[in-house]
Amino acid sequence: MYLLGLGIVLLLLKYLEIEPVAQWAWWMVLSPFAAAIVWWAWADWSGYTMRKSMERQELRKHDRINRHRKAIGRPTTPPSRRRP
Repeated sequence: MYLLGLGIVLLLLKYLEIEPVAQWAWWMVLSPFAAAIVWWAWADWSGYTMRKSMERQELRKHDRINRHRKAIGRPTTPPSRRRP
């Protein structure tokens, strides 16, 4: 997301001819978009996005379990941490 934001800002600066970006070559201005494509391709290929999604789901699950335990007066337990 940061790369897309940077690309949009650079694109606007180039379009509005604001210095020093106005003097840059187009490939320099558009390179954050290419980097974002490479990042997303790698993240999907390596399973990074799925792993992060599963971690968020596990955290929500443990939060929900702890809320229910607290509501019935039982002690809560921290989520288990797996080592890589």
